[in-house]
Amino acid sequence: MTTAQQDASAPAAGDAETSEAAGHNESGGFVVTLENFSGPFDLLLGLISKRKLDITDVALAEVTDEFIAYVTALRAEQSLDELSNFLLVAATLLDLKTARLLPRGDVDDELDLELLEARDLLFARLLQYRAYKAVSAVFAEQMAHAATRTARSVPLEEGLRDILPPLEITATPQVLAAIYATVLQRDHTPPTVSTDHLHLPQISVAEQRTVVLTRLGQQGQLTFSDLIADAESTMVVVARFLALLELFKAGMCDFDQPAPLGELTVVAAEAADLATIALPDTDEWDAPTPADDEEPT
Repeated sequence: MTTAQQDASAPAAGDAETSEAAGHNESGGFVVTLENFSGPFDLLLGLISKRKLDITDVALAEVTDEFIAYVTALRAEQSLDELSNFLLVAATLLDLKTARLLPRGDVDDELDLELLEARDLLFARLLQYRAYKAVSAVFAEQMAHAATRTARSVPLEEGLRDILPPLEITATPQVLAAIYATVLQRDHTPPTVSTDHLHLPQISVAEQRTVVLTRLGQQGQLTFSDLIADAESTMVVVARFLALLELFKAGMCDFDQPAPLGELTVVAAEAADLATIALPDTDEWDAPTPADDEEPT
């Protein structure tokens, strides 16, 4: 590039920096006022990163004092983000200025000197800072846009919560009379639960024994199926079978079963034998249990 071209590009660069400074001023950010620079803090970082301003010419103490005064004037919730960003960048600038003012020794290799140059480190950190700042702006824009689309649950006000809606009766007197008549026709007897299934009726074995003796005396012999044909329930069948066992034990009847699991035939004893054998009115099957009468001692 020739000298004339450099002179021609200098005003253009100055105009670009001036327009960038004007843009930062309109945004209302932190503004730095020094002897050799006056403008937004972001513009100062940009000039240092572009190597258009030497870090040794910047008084970091004055920048820090102005930033503290700027943060104090803001509300606490607004200054937190800017304060954290400033601390990060200020620490980087301080490290850079220390490296420039206090060199750590002579480096023979020019390549190592370029790799260890603190301005390159600052430039990388500034790029990272700008990237995070741009991403945060995108997030803020998306959150603001989503806030207009997401429904917000608004509770009812305290003054309106206990207010009852106006009562509007749409039923006519004739409708109310018909409803009342329907209520009177209903069965208002409270429902009951039957307990018959809880307590089975007691069947007397002695009574069923009398039935068996009567039939044996009339017919002489009969099958067990005929003997229980008129039984009302299973308990009656059981009682008559127990009565047959008692009569067989007393010798008042006999059993005949030609085949295993075949028909059982009950045969009565001789009439003389029936007259001579006396049975008690009750037996062990009808005797009350201790739980039914009294507790055992």
